[in-house]
Amino acid sequence: MSPRAGLTPDAVVTLALEVVDADGAGALSLAKVAERAGVATPSLYKHVGGLAALRRLVDLRVVAEMTETLRGAATGRSGDDAIEALADAYRAYLRTHPHRVAALETAPDEGDEELAKATHGVAEVAFAVLRPYGFDQAKTVHATRCLRAAVHGFASLEASGGFGRPEDVDASFTLLKTMLVRGITDYAS
Repeated sequence: MSPRAGLTPDAVVTLALEVVDADGAGALSLAKVAERAGVATPSLYKHVGGLAALRRLVDLRVVAEMTETLRGAATGRSGDDAIEALADAYRAYLRTHPHRVAALETAPDEGDEELAKATHGVAEVAFAVLRPYGFDQAKTVHATRCLRAAVHGFASLEASGGFGRPEDVDASFTLLKTMLVRGITDYAS
């Protein structure tokens, strides 16, 4: 194999996400990424510091994509409409990329300021959506956690095929959004 022109850390992450999207996060390996890149595995070390470093970069990319997805969905919306748009966007992202769930579930290591900042970006979008409800800081955090847990949990279960009953999953998600909006509105009272 000869080195592929234009291989960069960003390109390696893109190839890694192709592996994750095709085979699942557990299947990610330097060998699989190298195969997709058309290079020998040791050549990847010029661009990433090993598998752990690559997984971290994958997590960073996924969190950044989710932040932008949510920000785009919330822009120009407010109140209940913004909550529903946020929920729809989160679910749509995981429907498109079901194997990326793990990147959105784990809190970053304490010393990883870059990943912590990126992860906080997702929360900041939710904080902005909840601002019109007039919550103080603590209530905003609680409401954000509940919103995330409900939507991520639903989308994660859906992505893994966890809804085996014949009832319409879209109808269940619509009900979840209604319950979230009502709950957040009641919490603001």
